[in-house]
Amino acid sequence: MNKPSGTGRTGAVQDPEFETVQLKAAVPSRWEVPSYRLTVMEGAQRGVTFGCPVGSSVIGSATSSQICLQDPTVSRVHAEISVQHDRVVLRDCESTNGTFIEEVRIRDADVREGNRIRVGSTVMRVERSGEMLIAELSANDSFGEMVGRSPAMRAVFSVLERVAPTDATVLIQGETGTGKDLAARAIHENSRRAEGSFVAVDCGAIAETLFESELFGHVRGAFSGAISDRTGVIEEADGGTLFLDEIGELPLGLQRKLLRVLENREIRRVGSNRSKRVDVRLIAATNQPLSAAVNAGYFREDLFFRLAVVMVELPPLRQRRGDIPILARHLLARLSDQPVSLPAEILASLGSRGWPGNVRELRNFLERGLSLGWAGERIPADPKPISTALDDLVPTHMPLKEARVAWMEQFDEVYLRALLRKTGGNVSAAAREAGVGRRFLQRTMKRIGWSDKTQSGKED
Repeated sequence: MNKPSGTGRTGAVQDPEFETVQLKAAVPSRWEVPSYRLTVMEGAQRGVTFGCPVGSSVIGSATSSQICLQDPTVSRVHAEISVQHDRVVLRDCESTNGTFIEEVRIRDADVREGNRIRVGSTVMRVERSGEMLIAELSANDSFGEMVGRSPAMRAVFSVLERVAPTDATVLIQGETGTGKDLAARAIHENSRRAEGSFVAVDCGAIAETLFESELFGHVRGAFSGAISDRTGVIEEADGGTLFLDEIGELPLGLQRKLLRVLENREIRRVGSNRSKRVDVRLIAATNQPLSAAVNAGYFREDLFFRLAVVMVELPPLRQRRGDIPILARHLLARLSDQPVSLPAEILASLGSRGWPGNVRELRNFLERGLSLGWAGERIPADPKPISTALDDLVPTHMPLKEARVAWMEQFDEVYLRALLRKTGGNVSAAAREAGVGRRFLQRTMKRIGWSDKTQSGKED
């Protein structure tokens, strides 16, 4: 059962159990987002205003674009403007003539009220209208195997929860490792097709000469080596869901055939002269914007808009650092068959990493740590109580912060004395046991007032 989630926080990583008592009260079900519009200041459509709904809108000369500009210098899919809960982002789609904010060419950038955007020969001003838009947030902190408490992820969950019961085609975009395959599977598992097949195909792993047979199947004798009939993945997914990962790798010649399948719900095996009806829901994913491939001529514009019935952008991990504690706990539970806790110092360090590989990199980091024994500490089934003898060492006459520093100083001394006793006073051996360099150990000994000879320290 999904648990209510808290509002996302950025900055330092917190414990996964933070604010559990206040969680339900802290969770908003929606965000009020200022509404924006683009007003054409220069160009053939001067004076025309385009509304910008919550989510992404394509700016281009294609008639299917949400913001359609009658400008021959504007690319078919020129740019994309995204209204999010806390900002508005403009991204160029590798257009021919570029996208500019206040005469500065950008690839992607935040835009503010009053900024002037130039695409081709058209100049538009970003304006705020008086009304507020509503961005729905899921009350859950998970959807399928995806977890997150941040507003960005709960906004994604809200969209996926609403689209899953339908048969709408979904295009999932996001950097590598953000969980596009998990999102696709979760949509299937929460749909009316959950009892049917979920067939996943990595388009980037199929040889170009085998694509057509892989998708549509073939009959015996259709080509050299076709010694028997073969069912394609589209037919295999009949009654269920077909997930085409890295859809941008699909050869241009097959894109038209896939479009025909989406429109007519029919397939024809290679070498056959008969068509067959199929009932398939398609979910596609890509880590590279398809809009850029459209402009470059590598991807059909009509197929792009047919796939983008519902577009979902999965945020990278660096934009939702507040989710790292709950993600780490979730991943550790699946990596180990025993309860595991993450040391506080390691948990805190996770928030300072860039995570270019996103959730996949985090998972690999935790798995490597478990394997090497330094990422996790197993929780004993029956933990022993802390000895009351330690109470005498606690400097209760000091304020908490000062007492903590004093306690750590005492710990260093006690630990080093026990370690040197274990190694017979050999500093190099003690450093190896502690997993630190000998010079580091010597500096620590000096800091607490020891020398190598003090405590009978010896070298190798």
